Amino acid sequence: MSSSAFGAVVRFESASPIANPAAVVRKDRQGIARTPSEYELDHMRESRQSHASGPSTGVHMPITPVTPSELESLPGSPAGDGPIDAIDAIDPLPNPTSSATIRWRLLSACMMNVANGLNDSGPGALIPYIEKDYNIGYAVVSLIFVTNALGFILAAPVTQLFEAKLGRSKSYALSMSLLVAAYVIILFKPPFPAVVASFFLLGFGIALNLALNNVFCANLANSTTSLGALHGAYGIGGIMGPLIATAMVSDGVQWSFYYSVNLALAVFNLAFAMWTFRGYEKELPIQLLTALQQTASQQEDGHNVASKKQLLKQAVKNKTTLLGALFIFAYQGAEVSISGWVVSFLISYRKGDPSHVGYVSAGFWAGITLGRFVLSHPAHMAGEKLAVILLVVGSAAFQLMTWLIPNVIGDAVSVAIVGLLLGPVYPCATAVFSKLLPRNIQISSLSFISAMGSSGGAVAPFFTGLLAQSVGTYVLHPICIGLYGVMLVGWALMPKVSKRSE
Repeated sequence: MSSSAFGAVVRFESASPIANPAAVVRKDRQGIARTPSEYELDHMRESRQSHASGPSTGVHMPITPVTPSELESLPGSPAGDGPIDAIDAIDPLPNPTSSATIRWRLLSACMMNVANGLNDSGPGALIPYIEKDYNIGYAVVSLIFVTNALGFILAAPVTQLFEAKLGRSKSYALSMSLLVAAYVIILFKPPFPAVVASFFLLGFGIALNLALNNVFCANLANSTTSLGALHGAYGIGGIMGPLIATAMVSDGVQWSFYYSVNLALAVFNLAFAMWTFRGYEKELPIQLLTALQQTASQQEDGHNVASKKQLLKQAVKNKTTLLGALFIFAYQGAEVSISGWVVSFLISYRKGDPSHVGYVSAGFWAGITLGRFVLSHPAHMAGEKLAVILLVVGSAAFQLMTWLIPNVIGDAVSVAIVGLLLGPVYPCATAVFSKLLPRNIQISSLSFISAMGSSGGAVAPFFTGLLAQSVGTYVLHPICIGLYGVMLVGWALMPKVSKRSE
């Protein structure tokens, strides 16, 4: 048969070259995976449906994007048609701007953190009165910080267990109940060992709600802004605490009555959190997708579901968890050291009036609060990874200025700017940690990171005080600058999200 006759029977068509598929996971400017948009989800759903309908016939029909209103007008899927594909379970991250429920929950989380700040900043103003009342010295009264940190540490391995067993609403109720019990004990001014034990309950209870609130805010749309609001609320409590405590004890009110304010807030937060977070587990599309993916993987590979103990081991061995713990340990060590010792430095080396320089600490907390509310969103827009580096370097520079400028006013301004720059570091770092951590170990990892941060807030001020007794309170500044260096090293070693091209 000639070639011309063969060509009359068979028609040859040139096929278009096969193009590389689009990246499965898209990244933002920091290399972090982002949630697909609604249009992308529609496109993905239609692609899956076209593949499931049968083999390709060679005829390609154009895909028309489906708007949300058109989707809502379509009839629901009949029951029993088969399992829902995991891709259909994906929803965008919850957005506080489009959901009243999410806004109430964010407000509840912020109110809990206001109470946490009020709790943590009050003892600094009350310690002289506690020492006088119980006739004890600094070494003994510092036990309240040790047991508080111990409560944070012991809460780290069990926070995820409580959340899994009780649910989010009841876990908050447990946290607030521990705080209520501790405040009631302190309010009646018991023997000092009972006060020390109460601070353990405070550390444990605060660690529970702090880890859960961090995870909640980190999984919202534009998480850096939400985390900035959460930790800015802590700063508001940090400003209020010394002012309320000083006003009360200056008027002759017994120091323990300060905790009546904390008790009232704890009772309010107990009821408010249980109301706002009721039914929380039924509204988690992202967690549903994760569960579907894990179940499918386990069925394919024949693996058993990881136990809580295994998840905790995974969390502690995770590189992000370890470096994040080091970073927050240094961060809170510097933060609490400045708050606790800068006034003593100004009195000793700048001859400041104690009745005036005491407000420098409040200025530091005001800077932290303002920074978290004002700078968190710009830091998110610029990129959290770069923003944290610039903020920490700037903090070190102004810390050095506080050390070298021989002027109370100049030092006070520098300390306030240090607070302003340090403010957004915590929410920015937490946002990055949450994006790098696998979702199934987020609560355990963030609890561990929070516990190490609390330890830094106890260890660094303690050693600052020990060195200050022998060489002077100026050691505050080299210690803080060294801690900033530790933060930069930990941040530089933080793993990057691996790029996928399939």
